[in-house]
Amino acid sequence: MEKELEHLKNIKIEAYSYDLPEERIAKFPLAEREASRLLVYGDGQIEEGHFADVRRLLRPGQTLIFNNTKVIHARIFFRKPTGAVIEVFCLEPFAPVDYARNFAARNACEWSCMVGNLKKWKEGEIACDFEHEGHSYRLTAEKVRLLEGEAIIRFSWEGELSFSEVLEACGRIPIPPYLNRESEASDEIRYQTVYSREEGSVAAPTAGLHFTKSILADLKASGVRIEELTLHVGAGTFRPVKADTIGGHEMHTEHVAVSRELVECLKEKRDEVIAVGTTSVRTLESLYWMGVKRLMGMEEFYTLGQWEVYDLPRHYSLQESMAALLDWFECSRQEYLKARTTIIIVPGYRFRVIDAMFTNFHQPQSTLLLLVGAAVGEDWHRIYEYALAHDFRFLSYGDSSLLKIKK
Repeated sequence: MEKELEHLKNIKIEAYSYDLPEERIAKFPLAEREASRLLVYGDGQIEEGHFADVRRLLRPGQTLIFNNTKVIHARIFFRKPTGAVIEVFCLEPFAPVDYARNFAARNACEWSCMVGNLKKWKEGEIACDFEHEGHSYRLTAEKVRLLEGEAIIRFSWEGELSFSEVLEACGRIPIPPYLNRESEASDEIRYQTVYSREEGSVAAPTAGLHFTKSILADLKASGVRIEELTLHVGAGTFRPVKADTIGGHEMHTEHVAVSRELVECLKEKRDEVIAVGTTSVRTLESLYWMGVKRLMGMEEFYTLGQWEVYDLPRHYSLQESMAALLDWFECSRQEYLKARTTIIIVPGYRFRVIDAMFTNFHQPQSTLLLLVGAAVGEDWHRIYEYALAHDFRFLSYGDSSLLKIKK
């Protein structure tokens, strides 16, 4: 295992590069979600159609799993008396550390943040005035301490508003930096999935942006099983791989929540499991390894390191792994497992849970493209060459693909 892991860490990121012209990046979504084009890959074959075709592509008995996270208004702009603008980008809650409790907090809370124009904010508090339901409020921010590349920021405000309401009123939706534009009113709707519910992401699980309520209703009526999980997407999803080899890249930890019902569904798996988006893929695959850790008697089975899975035993079945997690649900009398994953999925990884996935077309030299390479092998070159040659739209607001996993 040690030699295999060393080999995986030495994968050169330049091998996962391609030329992406600026004009191929979709800066805005199409007028209709399901009007996007769909590339379908399976058994070495490539076909294309429109996203609305998923109604006939999926069959009764298959399970479709979505990430129901909701993008928060994570970007807050403060103006100093000198006129300098300080941007505070909320990454994840620090105190309270639980997302639900932090969003429900009143008067004060702390977050781990990235701060733009930090050199202009030497000391003291900065403020942002905003309106909510006809009343005026002021949000103040102060630095608690600086970390490497981030800062712990304490937010304070008066009144009966929750922090969720504060963010909704004074923050902005954090569209991806590669769109090279400011967010607009339309992004409030279109940079959320129609099933988004659990607040916490600073980036959308974009594979789900193509689904409509009509498509979901039709799939459910046809016998496709619909399940949900939660992974709050961090800003690390946009972080480029700067190291020459993937072993030099550090993944951000992301928070997940999985229901007992979903674990039971996976234990009873009789047909294909299809993940909607790379975030769902990472969560589902992480779940298998968390079950393995519990089978091994590890107390902190609910945390998963970046390379940890490549050193764990591989002989356990999905049913055994899920049974171990169901035993935890039984013993703890909980309905949700809240966990943390830093897993990186690279070519050479063997998928344990999913059989196919919906995903958009990703940036060159990104960890997401490596995950695609893990799913379809060297055929990722053919898939991306086809998409470029046939005018598919790329990245978050771009077109979609349905990829069958090479087993």
